[in-house]
Amino acid sequence: MLPCMASNQQTRPGIGEMAKDTAKGRIGIVMGEFGGRVQIRPIGGGREWDAMPDMVVQPSAREELSARLAIRNGNSRDGL
Repeated sequence: MLPCMASNQQTRPGIGEMAKDTAKGRIGIVMGEFGGRVQIRPIGGGREWDAMPDMVVQPSAREELSARLAIRNGNSRDGL
């Protein structure tokens, strides 16, 4: 039998998924966990940062769309 989750209960994003670090207000892709911290890389690439696991959540649909759109716009300006 599968455990029942409350509708307001969230699971932390896994490796390769988009995540929001609520402590920093930044959104990126989960790259892994090391030393009790979640490693997140900016969506457009760049240097990873460490986040406390309890501060990492799934971004809202609006936040995710906004982050993806910002990357696409940046790529468009750069001719990619």
